Amino acid sequence: MDQGLRILENAPVLEVVIDRPKANAIDAATSRFMGDVFLAFRDDPAYRVAILTGAGDRFFSAGWDLKAASEGESYEADWGMGGFGGFPELKGLNKPVICAVNGIAAGGGFEIVVSADLVMAADTAQFLLPEAFMGFPPDIGTVRLPRQIPPILAKEILLTGARVGMEQALQWGLVNRVVPSGELMSTARALAERICEAAPLAVEAILEMIRATSQMGVAEALNFIRSGEVAAYRRALDSSDAIEGPRAFAERRPPRWTGA
Repeated sequence: MDQGLRILENAPVLEVVIDRPKANAIDAATSRFMGDVFLAFRDDPAYRVAILTGAGDRFFSAGWDLKAASEGESYEADWGMGGFGGFPELKGLNKPVICAVNGIAAGGGFEIVVSADLVMAADTAQFLLPEAFMGFPPDIGTVRLPRQIPPILAKEILLTGARVGMEQALQWGLVNRVVPSGELMSTARALAERICEAAPLAVEAILEMIRATSQMGVAEALNFIRSGEVAAYRRALDSSDAIEGPRAFAERRPPRWTGA
């Protein structure tokens, strides 16, 4: 374990466990190290999917380490190239990150969750953004949350620090699935394994297409994708895997992806 992280390297899936008792809170040094971990994940072709979770069953992450804050660490500290939590602002990350939320995700912990591509949650998990009651606004949460759920609901969470249980989170589309705590990691791993069965270039293209066109209308987005501006889309179409997929289907066998 290094800088409060446990890293399980089991290619093609990388598992990262935040392990900083008592609440898995993250200081600037830990965040920077998480950025290094996710940068290596981004650039290593052996890895296809990452799963991020917290140690124990009480906290996924309490967010910013307020002990570090009380000792002088600034809200505008150097959180690393990927922003707070290592991946939410990491450029060029077109590999899926799954958050397996094992407990409370508060403040920056919740901001990490809303930055993930997929979210599996234990039925005991809770989400909240209490920053307004700490004296500062959450930046990632304020930008991302109103884009994921109706703004009127996002504003209630942001302005009141209300706790969101998993029944509500599922109804609002904040999580993909809610499972008993004992099934959380097996569910997340099964999802990761399923993604790894898909063509790697197609997965990368889908994520890049979503991110590049999220603020566009349908016609504008399709024109943009087909213009050649989305490099991963063109790579996927021109790849040998785009030939292998239909061939394997016709021959009734599993495809043999090369990622080229």
